[in-house]
Amino acid sequence: EENGHQNKKLKRDADEEDAEDQNKKSPKRKIVLLMAYSGKGYHGMQRNVGSSQFKTIEDDLVSALVQSGCIPENHGEDMKKMSFQRCARTDKGVSAAGQIVSLKVRLIDDILEKINNHLPSHIRILGVKRVTGGFNSKNKCDARTYSYMLPTFAFAHKDHDVQEEVYRLDKETLEKVNKLLACYKGTHNFHNFTSQKGPRDPSAKRYIMEICCGEPFVRENIEFAVIKVKGQSFMMHQIRKMIGLVIAIVKGYAAESILERSWGEEKVDVPKAPGLGLVLERVHFEKYNRRFGNDGLHEPLEWAEEEEKIAVFKEQYIYPTIINTEREEKSMANWLTTLSIHDFNSSAVEMQANNKNSKSSSDLEGSDGCDDDSD
Repeated sequence: EENGHQNKKLKRDADEEDAEDQNKKSPKRKIVLLMAYSGKGYHGMQRNVGSSQFKTIEDDLVSALVQSGCIPENHGEDMKKMSFQRCARTDKGVSAAGQIVSLKVRLIDDILEKINNHLPSHIRILGVKRVTGGFNSKNKCDARTYSYMLPTFAFAHKDHDVQEEVYRLDKETLEKVNKLLACYKGTHNFHNFTSQKGPRDPSAKRYIMEICCGEPFVRENIEFAVIKVKGQSFMMHQIRKMIGLVIAIVKGYAAESILERSWGEEKVDVPKAPGLGLVLERVHFEKYNRRFGNDGLHEPLEWAEEEEKIAVFKEQYIYPTIINTEREEKSMANWLTTLSIHDFNSSAVEMQANNKNSKSSSDLEGSDGCDDDSD
């Protein structure tokens, strides 16, 4: 009897040791994943558990995490169990070259390769790093950089008859675009660049660090340019409206003075550029890096080694999607025809009346990326 009891104890100890070994092989740790994806055909980044009607990037990611053995299946159903957090909540159709998500996973061998094996080719995990246990990718992010790729004929003056494939942006117009974009730098009240925020709402004040339009380049016979903007955080539709207003001014539909007016209390009719072309380029963790990046335990959240992979992904999946969709669906060309409908001089009373009468269906699209106020 004594021997039998001893054998049972030995077996139990052996089983516990086996389980411990298994956990040692793949312990649960807080990590961040560097993600790139083409957002076409997806209803944004954020998963809506229980709703299969609209497919999101996170649906595919969670499925790959379960299938690769990084997380148990029930963590996919309740994402809080793995402390999941996205850095930016990209919108319907919006792509990303440097999205970051933080979560707790089993640290399995060849983790990147195994997750990517279960993802479609237009979604890739390009990097992984260990982070502190309390790390939250949204709260610890101190800035986001977005790019907006658009055909340059968007800047052609409204009085000029323009052939889209022939148009080329001249130096003077590019200088004007950059002069106007530079007005956004600093802190401004952007209540007119989003919906459901009043002029006295403190959260409508946003800080823009950098913004400029780069040199144009030709793809598939159409000339494109890329506008890059870095800010602490952005509200719903903010970037698209910032660009939409600059286009309206350059084309001659609105006076330059509308920029100053739009930051005041008055309601201003600000047009919203199409979602196609918007890309989350990178997210910044400067404060976290200063505190933990050189503590000997954690790596700084910088991705210099992954830069080449990011560039290759953009060339393969993001730029071709933007270019081909623009050629086939003419989203920018069609949107430009609506600029003449906007009343850039209307009063607040007229604006409110118009808004009640026509609620644009495109407002259902969500955020320009973070939409950090309602995430």
